[in-house]
Amino acid sequence: MPSLNITFTEDELEAVRAAASAEGKSLKQYVHDLPLREQQRLQFVRYAVTWGEQHRSEFDEAFANEVPPAARGGRQVEAA
Repeated sequence: MPSLNITFTEDELEAVRAAASAEGKSLKQYVHDLPLREQQRLQFVRYAVTWGEQHRSEFDEAFANEVPPAARGGRQVEAA
């Protein structure tokens, strides 16, 4: 199975060890899981942004007075 050697400073390694311990994982398992979690996080963010863009008009309509003027293409919001 492929492996990877990673160099850390003493402070960095101590921080990674503390994070692994906080999650109840070995250092090896914690470092293994990090890129997988990042991949899942990025996938979630891409989906959330796409969903938000698809529903932007619904939110703009429902919260018309709460959309900042810059987000409205420079139109000013009238004071109530």
